[in-house]
Amino acid sequence: MIEWMEDLYAMDLNTLSPYIRVAWDSTLYPPVHLAERVIFDYELLFIKEGECEVVVDGNLYRGIPGDLFLFKPNQPHSLRTMDDRPLRQPHLHFDLYYRDDSPEVPVSFKPYERLSEQEKRWLRPDDLRDFHPPLPSHIRLNKPEAIEKLMQDIIFEFDRKFPYYETTAKGLFIQLWVLLLREIHWQRNPHLLSNREQLDRVKSYLSHHLHRDATLDELAELANMSKYYLCRLFKKAYGVTPIQYHVSVRLEKAKEMIRFTDLSLTRIAEELGFQSIHAFSRAFRMREGVSPSAYRKLR
Repeated sequence: MIEWMEDLYAMDLNTLSPYIRVAWDSTLYPPVHLAERVIFDYELLFIKEGECEVVVDGNLYRGIPGDLFLFKPNQPHSLRTMDDRPLRQPHLHFDLYYRDDSPEVPVSFKPYERLSEQEKRWLRPDDLRDFHPPLPSHIRLNKPEAIEKLMQDIIFEFDRKFPYYETTAKGLFIQLWVLLLREIHWQRNPHLLSNREQLDRVKSYLSHHLHRDATLDELAELANMSKYYLCRLFKKAYGVTPIQYHVSVRLEKAKEMIRFTDLSLTRIAEELGFQSIHAFSRAFRMREGVSPSAYRKLR
């Protein structure tokens, strides 16, 4: 079950198949000015040490230790060191989805007008274009240590090239990507972060009380907030209302009981607190597209 945020619905994370092109912990020694360029793929650049000025699509950002930059395909950007301190910048170049030509595509250092026709064909589509609001180019991380560790783990795999390192790096990248999306979501919704403990308490309560209906009044009391505010926050955090979530986890339990026990459907409905076998069947069909009896025949 997808439990995250409206932003994530713009991307099917189940199909994510990243191709990591470059994984490098590099240091630039001032003075350095990387002139405006576009890249064919995506890049995540973490500021480990030093400071810099970064221009993305004409917008100026100051990068300090703990900051992360996300550059997208064909997005003009440039970088300049700000003082005499070295700029240490672990960074990754990647495709979010593997393509037939992924292994052939290099890293670009040219502006768009200097690209050859072949190089223009290497420009990846922006797979993040449907995010609303768009993912930011500059992210001041609340927990930079977690992001940096995953980036360094990926870099380590590419440096050592142990057997299956590319597959290991893909798994690490997916963890990194989800962590980054969560970070951005919490930053955009600080009211969810400040109420996260209450939301987790309600969610845990519902997951452990599958034997009966739950009411908004009791959940609001548990969370110590109004039921209207609870519904709004819960749906913003998990994509469904508390009652919809409760029905969902009860039906997941019902599927398990139908498949792996010989209990009658009436008994299953009773144990999961549905008012009748008819109410249970109706809810099951709405969610699964088949009746409980038809689902049992599939096992």
